Amino acid sequence: MTNTDLIYAVVGAALLLGSLLPRLLRERILSAPIIVVGVGMLIGWFMPSESQLVDVIEHAELAERMAEITVIVALFGVGLALDRPLSFRRWTTTWRLLIIGMPLTIAGVAFLGWWALGLTPAVAVLLGAVLAPTDPVLASDVQVEGPRTGEAADDEHDEARFALTSEAGLNDAFAFPFVYLAIYLATKGGPGDWLWGWLAWDLVGKTAIGAVAGWVIGRVIATVLYRHHFGGYRLIGYAEPAAAVATLLFAYGVGELVGGWGFLAVFFAALGARSAERGDERHAHFHEFVEYTEHLLTLLMLLVIGASFVSDVIGRLEWSDVLVAAGVLLVIRPIAAWISLLGDTRLRPAERWFVSAYGVRGIGSVFYLCYAMEYFSKDDGWALWPAVSLVIVASIVLHGASASPVMSALDRYRSGDTTRSPRAGEVGRAGEASG
Repeated sequence: MTNTDLIYAVVGAALLLGSLLPRLLRERILSAPIIVVGVGMLIGWFMPSESQLVDVIEHAELAERMAEITVIVALFGVGLALDRPLSFRRWTTTWRLLIIGMPLTIAGVAFLGWWALGLTPAVAVLLGAVLAPTDPVLASDVQVEGPRTGEAADDEHDEARFALTSEAGLNDAFAFPFVYLAIYLATKGGPGDWLWGWLAWDLVGKTAIGAVAGWVIGRVIATVLYRHHFGGYRLIGYAEPAAAVATLLFAYGVGELVGGWGFLAVFFAALGARSAERGDERHAHFHEFVEYTEHLLTLLMLLVIGASFVSDVIGRLEWSDVLVAAGVLLVIRPIAAWISLLGDTRLRPAERWFVSAYGVRGIGSVFYLCYAMEYFSKDDGWALWPAVSLVIVASIVLHGASASPVMSALDRYRSGDTTRSPRAGEVGRAGEASG
């Protein structure tokens, strides 16, 4: 079998699975990502031992581009799905997870990589940055369902889902400064000469530019489409759902060209589009189109991850990699997020633990690791990929299999809790209705 034949087979399998599994396995323990990763593992099992087709580090640029387009499509979908207007006060839980939880996670993973894997400080920080962001691609089972209109457009009743959704939309961009922190440690030596520049430009400047550029682009495009007319009809009536894809690509490209973080520009473009005309049902149509596109791209990536895991990773796994994966998923992320949410009155205790535990890892980690290979050696990439891929596969299985039953239990818990404030009572009734 030639490489071209194998590629056709993989693409065909992804398209077939993508058209069937999301609906067939909705709210089932055996989720679509689990099955697709399993199919990828079978492909990897039957691959010739000398094949390097799914060696992610060897083909880092291709894997980076595949992961990049998947993530930006997912980020736009996540932004469209959020009904709550952007606000410092109403997004308090999100800011806590980003400002406190994410740096704690990066520091914890970096220390674990240095201690367990024997990594240099620069590579250890890279591991922390790669594994810190939660994934907007694979976390659909624990995120808000999609944009709604009228009285239904109120996600105040489910703070847990909102927190996980908004966190996933933002922290894929906020990981970039820390990836560059690792790059600077590896290429520029001691931090004395560049640390303040990193803080001012990479952490603050590029973040602000990406957010503003994305918001303006999304707001302007949506305002033109929703509020301007041509021949007696609003322009939105002529816009196919593909206009959403055009917007996200434009936002990403412009965000990068003006010096901002492109991922952040895409997410804020979606928020800007919602703010221009929040109640129009076409947001749901656009979101559905983006979601289907995301499913197909995701399944292609999962096939690659599964095949790489069997053909390339399993033979190189060590107990230290298992320790890192267990530490990230079961200790570091839960504790870091739980600490960040202490004192957050918008979450009940069970919801706080749920948000802390369900930080899904996935496609974003592939992107950041492959992106960094332009600055690090392939030996560094091969040293990290076993642990990173094990974290992704374990997260897909652990979080994917448990998400539906845990969410159902959480809804029952909220429905039966009448000891809270009036807002909490509304939370319980809304959870009961949605369950």
